[in-house]
Amino acid sequence: MSDIIHLLPDSIANQIAAGEVIQRPASVVKELVENAIDAGGTHIRINIKDAGRTLIQVVDDGKGMSETDARMAFERHATSKISSVDDLFSLRTMGFRGEALASIAAVAHVELRTRLQGAELGTKLSIAGSTLEEIEPDACTTGSIFSVKNLFFNVPARRKFLKSNETEFRNIINEFERIALVNPQVALELNHNDTEIFNLPESGLRQRIINVYGKNLNQKLLSVDAQSSLVTISGFVGRPDSAKKRGALQYFFVNGRFMKHPYFHKAVMQAYEQLIPPGEQPNYFIYFMLDPSTIDVNIHPTKTEIKFENEQPIWQILMAATREALAKSSAIPTIDFDVEDAIDIPVYNPVKEPDGFKAPTVQLDSGYNPFKSSAPSSYLPSSSSGKRQEFDWSQLYQGFESDRDAVRRDLEMMGEVLDAEPEVPSAPVEPVAGSEALFVETTNPCYQYKGRYIITSLKSGLALIDQYRAHVRILFDQYLNNMRQQKGASQQVLFPEIIEFTAAEAAVLPSLLEDMRFIGFDLSNLGNNSYAINGLPAGLENVDQVILIKDIVARAIETGCEVHEEICEAIALSLAKAAAIRPGKVLSADEMDHLIATLFSCPDSNLTPDGKTIISMLTDDELEKRFK
Repeated sequence: MSDIIHLLPDSIANQIAAGEVIQRPASVVKELVENAIDAGGTHIRINIKDAGRTLIQVVDDGKGMSETDARMAFERHATSKISSVDDLFSLRTMGFRGEALASIAAVAHVELRTRLQGAELGTKLSIAGSTLEEIEPDACTTGSIFSVKNLFFNVPARRKFLKSNETEFRNIINEFERIALVNPQVALELNHNDTEIFNLPESGLRQRIINVYGKNLNQKLLSVDAQSSLVTISGFVGRPDSAKKRGALQYFFVNGRFMKHPYFHKAVMQAYEQLIPPGEQPNYFIYFMLDPSTIDVNIHPTKTEIKFENEQPIWQILMAATREALAKSSAIPTIDFDVEDAIDIPVYNPVKEPDGFKAPTVQLDSGYNPFKSSAPSSYLPSSSSGKRQEFDWSQLYQGFESDRDAVRRDLEMMGEVLDAEPEVPSAPVEPVAGSEALFVETTNPCYQYKGRYIITSLKSGLALIDQYRAHVRILFDQYLNNMRQQKGASQQVLFPEIIEFTAAEAAVLPSLLEDMRFIGFDLSNLGNNSYAINGLPAGLENVDQVILIKDIVARAIETGCEVHEEICEAIALSLAKAAAIRPGKVLSADEMDHLIATLFSCPDSNLTPDGKTIISMLTDDELEKRFK
């Protein structure tokens, strides 16, 4: 039998490695920009075409490469950062494994133009699918220009499974923001289809965060600073009143590298305990600096998951530092006795009374005796002569016997009515498929409990209905139907409000505007990621429109914005939750009847769109068991 095991060709091995390292266009941007930073670039420009499908170009002013280095850079595991095994435990650069350029060149057309500082000529190199096509001298600027074209041209399956341009570009923006937040000393520029998205100059850390996410964030950031022999923690956390349910800005960085760490996230959340409502998330930008030998960044191809040698002590330091930042900024309520505008309370001096001050005196009637009938009393009417008038107490009982007889007769008549068989007009509701056991046979009385639950009798027993969730279900179906039929009533606002989006949110918004218009939103683009709110769906006049639209965009980002139906459902759910009656609202009997009837006409009356229970049934058998 012949041997069947053989070595893979380099081109195939590089494509396999590309499947781990280069997952999408955003991965190419991340690797190329990190290489530019490692090369000492102080100004980096990124040009994107068609969300990276057509072109990804990274231009830097770093130290550049020689002809030999330019050719070796595309070989697998070629690196300038590691010489021995010990170097793996003292890494201070972004890239080190030497897989990025080899993986990119295996699945795209790559052109590199680079020149060393002080050299007269540079080098131009072209590679397609790991095959070197051209290398020649070139008159280029100092630094490097990487141009990646036709990504995944030789892997059709990978290219087919790329998401929409909006989604892919949003992922590019996410990678760009992570790099920008940890490298404020580097000027960064991002252009998409010849449109400038970011232009970030060199700045301090706080100013870089504001440049990326807008000036409105400036007043919401609290400084964090903790130094110890184990770790140095710095950065910013958000004020408790800036927390939100979705779309929070949460970033951890260690030694200049972005990371995801759920364990440290819990430390921050514990510091905010009792300060923010359950389910809301605070903003934070936290930077760790520690000995590289105490962490391992080489456990994941994308290097976003990092192991720490001293996780538990760092967890405690992080939580304490966050709590200290919240306390120092008066985020935790305190009593301040040194306020300038405090009321001036005079000090009592028993020796010398202040000018104009006299002790209060009490007037007493020494002749008053409540047990003597002749004594004057303020409780009994008196004549004009000042003498006490005798009061006929028997007048209080006049008519008492006759009133008692009248009440007795009314109770007897009421008992006869209660004993009689009640005549209730029947009002059957059309049953929906799957809910035959729930529909109301007759118009039974409804009762509201604590302004939140509606109790009524159904065919299968006693029903407890959450009025807020029921209204969410009803409104969700209405808004979704309006979008499908492309109709919706809009209420124009008298004074349009301006809403500002981040670059990631602005990249998603164009795919939502048409569906939002169908249900009544009227937004006009003002440029620079700002929009004017000119109209809202009817019935939402008292809702915070900025928070509502931000929530819609955040939900659309969570769904991925890939399927049109999912986008519509995300918009309808956000709108329904904002417009539904709040828990605690007192409803009239007619309102409860209408709510229940409308609920049972919905296709699914048992669950909300996000899977929460609307109706809890207490059957007749369960009632009987409770009274045994």
